[in-house]
Amino acid sequence: MPFARPGLADLIPRVEGELSSRLGVGPLLKRSVLKVLARVFAGASHLLHGHLDWTARQVMVDTAEKEHLERWASIWGISRKAATFATGTVLLTGNDGAEIPSGTAIQRVDGTRYLTQATVLIAGGEAEVDVAAELSGTAGNEAAAVAVSLVSPISGVASVAEVGADGIVGGEDPEEDEALRGRVLARMRAAPAGGAVHDYEAWALSVPGVTRVWVRPGWTGVGSVGVLFVRDDDEDIIPTEDHVTEVEEAIEELRPVTADVVVLAPAALELDLTIDLSPDSAVVRAAVEASLRAFIKREAEPGGTLRRSRISEAISVAAGESHHTLTLPAADVVAGAGELVVLGDITWS
Repeated sequence: MPFARPGLADLIPRVEGELSSRLGVGPLLKRSVLKVLARVFAGASHLLHGHLDWTARQVMVDTAEKEHLERWASIWGISRKAATFATGTVLLTGNDGAEIPSGTAIQRVDGTRYLTQATVLIAGGEAEVDVAAELSGTAGNEAAAVAVSLVSPISGVASVAEVGADGIVGGEDPEEDEALRGRVLARMRAAPAGGAVHDYEAWALSVPGVTRVWVRPGWTGVGSVGVLFVRDDDEDIIPTEDHVTEVEEAIEELRPVTADVVVLAPAALELDLTIDLSPDSAVVRAAVEASLRAFIKREAEPGGTLRRSRISEAISVAAGESHHTLTLPAADVVAGAGELVVLGDITWS
């Protein structure tokens, strides 16, 4: 039977009773030494019970906390995905021939800093220089054309610059505990099998930024394997060519030599909706949109079908919704083998 941890209120009278019984005295007086000692001993016992309770959680993977979870992961040959540095370009202007040294610090308005990766010269009044965030993580990601500035002035170079056309991207935070825990539990439940479906899932999920993976045996014929994936924490969940290459390289080192592996990004199939909502307010609309995003993330997959009734159900469970009429889509949404449904535009009628 489970052990019920006693609270401090339970331990105090228990210790008082023990002292009274062992010493052969009557009920303890309110301000007596024994009364005080009973509370001290009960407090110490309460702390020990707490530590034992915490220790019990660390010996199981599904409840272990940060450091102990990482230790469990290491036992199974899994490492927490490390944070990555955002990279991109910055467009600077100035006098022709002016030099921008490697390591020049450029900062955003909030103080986030980027360092140039090579020495460049202004030519034709401008120069595009590669930069990397000084600190790792998603905080370093930035959209195109955002204004940035030099931390220290450079002769002949304008202090104000802007982020290049492709933005500064690729910064990832360290893998969260729940994501790491999920990978460890998956490894414990499904042992490596030399190229089984769950092997390809694990190999792809080991790449920073990859959050969902679908493996399709026989993708282009006998002996072939299709691996599709997305990056839910990016602004656009559909992977870029660089992301696909990164996953390809991770799988290439581990795949069976006879397997013909195709790694690809699914094409986005936008789901546009027309909803007559009641009550129709900004708060309820936001709740409906959040519920729909969670539903699509949970149930959409390449080649899968999203039932219209389930879409309507996702709207109904949104906080504040009383009733609604779903006009679009008019039927179930069927994705192609290489397509993934993503939320498109919502028209509130």
